[in-house]
Amino acid sequence: MLDGEGGVIYVGKARNLKNRVSSYFGKSQDSLKTRALVAQIRAIEVTITHTEGEALLLENNLIKDLRPRYNIVFRDDKTYPFLYLSLEHEYPRLSFYRGARRGKGRYFGPYPSAGSARRALNLVQKLFQIRQCDDNFFKDRSRPCLQYQIRRCTAPCVDYISKEDYVEELGFAVMFLEGKNEAVIDALLKPMQESAEKLEYERAAHYRDQISNLRKIQEQQHVSAPKGEIDIIACGIYSGMACVQIFYIRGGLNLGNKSFFPKQAKDEVAADIISAFLSQYYFSGRSDRQIPPEILVSHEPEDKDMFETVLSEQAGRKVKIQFQYKGEKKQGMQMAMENAMIALQQRQRQKESHHDRLDALRQALELEDTLERIECFDISHTSGEATVGSCVVFGTEGALKSDYRRFNVSDIEPGDDYAAMRQVVSRRYTRVKKEDGKLPDLILIDGGKGQVSSAKEIMSEIQLENLPLIGVAKGPGRKPRLEVLILSDGHSERRLPANSASLHLIQEIRDEAHRFAITGHRQRRKKARNRSVLEDVEGVGSKRRQQLIRYFGGLQGIERAGVEDLAKVSGINKNLAQKIYDAFH
Repeated sequence: MLDGEGGVIYVGKARNLKNRVSSYFGKSQDSLKTRALVAQIRAIEVTITHTEGEALLLENNLIKDLRPRYNIVFRDDKTYPFLYLSLEHEYPRLSFYRGARRGKGRYFGPYPSAGSARRALNLVQKLFQIRQCDDNFFKDRSRPCLQYQIRRCTAPCVDYISKEDYVEELGFAVMFLEGKNEAVIDALLKPMQESAEKLEYERAAHYRDQISNLRKIQEQQHVSAPKGEIDIIACGIYSGMACVQIFYIRGGLNLGNKSFFPKQAKDEVAADIISAFLSQYYFSGRSDRQIPPEILVSHEPEDKDMFETVLSEQAGRKVKIQFQYKGEKKQGMQMAMENAMIALQQRQRQKESHHDRLDALRQALELEDTLERIECFDISHTSGEATVGSCVVFGTEGALKSDYRRFNVSDIEPGDDYAAMRQVVSRRYTRVKKEDGKLPDLILIDGGKGQVSSAKEIMSEIQLENLPLIGVAKGPGRKPRLEVLILSDGHSERRLPANSASLHLIQEIRDEAHRFAITGHRQRRKKARNRSVLEDVEGVGSKRRQQLIRYFGGLQGIERAGVEDLAKVSGINKNLAQKIYDAFH
């Protein structure tokens, strides 16, 4: 479709050209985008192809080349990294690799970012000590390099390890990269136990750390990674923006995810955005874009059968697109959708200039002076235990983390949030006045009228009652965007519109204060407790505690594990796994 100047403004394909083109000019057209497009059409050019697959590829090529104004366009100029194992060498090298896959050897990936690929490479090097140096460096060595000294290489360059032992370690590394972690862990459990029985605790600790590091990459928060080679593609829409989130599952391992924000996605439905992504992502002709045997999508694309046919031809094997699934695949899609929505919310916050939000907050609160420094307080405890107060600071450029402060609250009745708030505010501003520190332009209190009154009382005592002080109380049902602002007099209330930039800023500062407080509280509580958390879990005796510690390599590994991970331990069912998870969280 061309405009009055002959420029291409839209490219589309159709099985039935008459029906497709007629649909754009119907009287019942609801889409604002389509109406704007039709108003600018002055000519239509048609190209007929032999097959639907050819039409799909041609459409993708034209969109990439012409970038029409009304097409959904995804930009992704970066290539994807792999881990490359050079099998032609006597002592194969495992290295970071980006580019065309032409070398003889094995490629693991693709990884969504260089950071995730390098983290995996460092972990393999730490666990299995496979060499990473290039061949020129390797062949010229007369003594081990620093990598051997820090136990990141077994120094095959100077024959410190036999070829057989190196190949065995290499086999473990390959199994690990293929997702066969359990087989590797089983092989490490036995020598760990034998070393402990021989009182060789340092060696046993080494095996324990290996197991713990292996568990880190296996960790599941709420879902398990589906088995096999799968791409999970989810589309989220929020505030007129769209995000496509793709998770890379290889060998049952979640290698990470990547976010795409398409242009011209406003007023588009998720299924059309998924269709545009599938064609532009997989038909790019780049060697780093692997087409897995299975692709999970959050919304069914209109031309699903055609996509499967063309993708199968491109991959040289059968490719299946699924939009109905259950079990681990359903959990994986839920995780992808959640990440897509989080990415959209973060992008929305970034689009709103921090300076604009500060000014919007000043106007909303009817303050005379500009806001250059905001301090927010929160209290965190568990039934009065290990009470900690936090003070976070935001300036004109955002969070000023070097100015954050925590306060261990003592000498109060356990659970008395009002007394805790009085103590924290008093300690904060008494010291600020004593040291001639910076005073804020606005003070936020995470709490209701009681907390605000307590803070206001202390501010009057230290003669800082003129500083604006606002309470941020939870709304009905503790739902976000329904917060109630308690004004300085401690009685007046105000609600800000749910989509206002000023409310978003208050939420961000309040959430940061809560995070900072609860982190300090957990650290203090953990330090105060001298007994294992597992000892308080009903149904977990000494034998099961030992099994859990052996399986995860220690309490930290158990704390990081999800319910599904815990249930894999012998003798731990799903209900008991949930109890253990709740005890740690």
